[in-house]
Amino acid sequence: MIQFGKWAAMVAFAFVAAAATNAQVGMRGGPPQFHGVWNPVVGHGGVYEMTGSDGKKTTMQIAIVGKESVEGKDGFWMEMSFENTDRGEMVIKHLIVLDGQQTHVVKAVMQMPGMGPMEMPMQMLQRVSSQSSDVRNEGQDLGSESVTVPAGTFVAEHYRAKDGGDVWAVKDVPPWGLVKFQGKDSSMVLIKIITDAKDKITGTPQPMNPMMMGQRPQ
Repeated sequence: MIQFGKWAAMVAFAFVAAAATNAQVGMRGGPPQFHGVWNPVVGHGGVYEMTGSDGKKTTMQIAIVGKESVEGKDGFWMEMSFENTDRGEMVIKHLIVLDGQQTHVVKAVMQMPGMGPMEMPMQMLQRVSSQSSDVRNEGQDLGSESVTVPAGTFVAEHYRAKDGGDVWAVKDVPPWGLVKFQGKDSSMVLIKIITDAKDKITGTPQPMNPMMMGQRPQ
């Protein structure tokens, strides 16, 4: 049985890993905010290599693994799985709904090594603000460029986000079009395009117990 303190640390690690996918989030925690162009296609995504400020590399897969209706709007399950972690592969997915020019996370499920899937309580998601679905609406357009990454060479649109970081994006790489990101202390590059992604989370998600997070039930 995992001690409460260790369990909470594992959950915190998963949130930090999720934030690191964005690189420009700056370790704020919570679901990541990607700079790109939201274009979800079920079964499609990419594998990325992230390099942190300490030079440590982590492999992450981002893919759309499902679709469901949320109050009459299309919601897409964006799943992220992290390799090269000390505890094995971690998987977290968010149900994302587009409302105008903003995306919203309405549900999240996590599965850590050796444990069943857990649905995160809403109070853990309430601190997550909406984000722009299109970096072109607020980023500085630096024009088209040829960029080479492990997945190949792409003619990508280069944008500089308002909150820092350079993004190279193409619409043919769902769900965010991200080919390369370069921040002040971290980077992220596409190493493989995926067209047959399946949900890695297995079993029926159970509500996350707030007592295991050292919190009192609301």
